[in-house]
Amino acid sequence: MLHVDEPALDGLTAPVLVVAFEGWASAGSAGTVAADHLAREAVTAAAFDTDALYDYRVSRPAAEFLDGVLTSVEWPSLTIRRLAGDPDLLVMSGPEPNWNWKRFSAEVAGFAERIGVTMQISLGGIPWAAPHTRPVAITTTASRPDLLGEEPNAAEGPLSVPAAAAIAVEHAVSGRGIDTVGLWARVPHYVGGAYYPAALSLAERVAARTGAAVDLESLAAEAAEQQRRLDESVTGKPQVEALVGRYEELYDAQGSIPSGEEIAAEFERFLRGQSDDDGGLG
Repeated sequence: MLHVDEPALDGLTAPVLVVAFEGWASAGSAGTVAADHLAREAVTAAAFDTDALYDYRVSRPAAEFLDGVLTSVEWPSLTIRRLAGDPDLLVMSGPEPNWNWKRFSAEVAGFAERIGVTMQISLGGIPWAAPHTRPVAITTTASRPDLLGEEPNAAEGPLSVPAAAAIAVEHAVSGRGIDTVGLWARVPHYVGGAYYPAALSLAERVAARTGAAVDLESLAAEAAEQQRRLDESVTGKPQVEALVGRYEELYDAQGSIPSGEEIAAEFERFLRGQSDDDGGLG
């Protein structure tokens, strides 16, 4: 399932495996945007057999035409890219697999153990009653309590949620004795498309946890520009301003989180105020 370019992995230094998938737990494409930015100067070190992972009726290939003539079919891909440094970052990203999660996770875990991965970090986003006017909060999960950090924003007590493929990979990797951490950005549910402030926050956390030297200047610029556009989109729309104001109050209450019913009620009020052809803010 995994085809490795061994020469591309020569001379690894304390490699860290970063995992991000488009799909479940990928609100605002936060994880994949962050991963792709981290890997923008990386080289492909391994690739997966996508026939074993994807239902092409769900993750459809793209057909390219020129003047009515079919020129190519672009298949979905899932790769591991190496960004050389100290430590090396190995960035695995692509659409979330549809099939064979157990086999896929086991292969990733075996690969991580074989090449000496020191830590695996999952990146993603969760839709939240969060305002775009405040710093992005990150919920942290980990294979050990001491890896959570000082402000994990983790739910207390037991919690059961539908798993993402990244979680399945984490579980398999931690089973090999490798530390794992999950970083999940809370993305304002009213924002449509990629949310760059969340991607920036995730990339910053990866850099802080690993000590990897990564250039985040262009991502920071994209985040600032989107922040400006969102501010403009909200201005003059009383219902949206009220929604954002409500979430600012909750954010500033330092951990006061609305119930699911409150979130649903706020969201329904917001949607009722939009025209049929309006998308999310972005």
